[in-house]
Amino acid sequence: MKSAEVMEGDSVTLHTNLTEIQGDDLILWTFGPKDTHIAKINKAHNEIFHDGVDGRFRDRLKLDNQTGSLTITNTSTEHSGPYKIEIVSENQVLIKTFSVTVYAFLSIPVITSYSPSSSERSESSRCVLLCSVGNVTYVTLSWYKGNSLLSSISIPQLNTTISLHLEVEYQDNNTYSCVLNNPISHQAQHLNISDFCQPEESSCIYCVYGSTEAVIRLASSVLVGVAIVAVLIFDIRSRRV
Repeated sequence: MKSAEVMEGDSVTLHTNLTEIQGDDLILWTFGPKDTHIAKINKAHNEIFHDGVDGRFRDRLKLDNQTGSLTITNTSTEHSGPYKIEIVSENQVLIKTFSVTVYAFLSIPVITSYSPSSSERSESSRCVLLCSVGNVTYVTLSWYKGNSLLSSISIPQLNTTISLHLEVEYQDNNTYSCVLNNPISHQAQHLNISDFCQPEESSCIYCVYGSTEAVIRLASSVLVGVAIVAVLIFDIRSRRV
């Protein structure tokens, strides 16, 4: 079996490797597991026809009258599948099979911030991101840190939506990207952490955030204030006495 992989909208040619059809040869092309007839050449009777199964091959098939090779134009994902050619001559029957995979154009992945439940959170200092893409087939979705693969998920031929999460530190300065790919193409979305990840506001009322110098100044001010209050209380008590 020979394999061919193309992007949606491209053309693919399945070659018979014949130099020329003999006068009494019969060329029969079939598609799918049920071997549905889609094209035939009978040179002895000068007969050529194209059968569009369910309309999927209508105006998309071209036959080479000399070699019997079949070309499928303007392909779509519904043209993926097994193809078979039978070359029937006077003395023998030659059968060749092909596997064609047509890949749809890939969308650019979408990155969103994700708020997990408290039980899902591994660390409060981490930001959770979700990379998603919908209606995809035969693809792999991956997170990369620079050129290093962090995680990935692959799906089979069914159209579906897939997502992959990533946890990063709020102050992480590394380069991350979410990549969607199939065997012949890819799309990437690069991550700017500051666009999605902001530290959560603390519930602590009396917490002080800033440089060490600022904290020391504030502490000194508090101590001075306490000292002044103590002096005033002492003075008031002294006067009363």
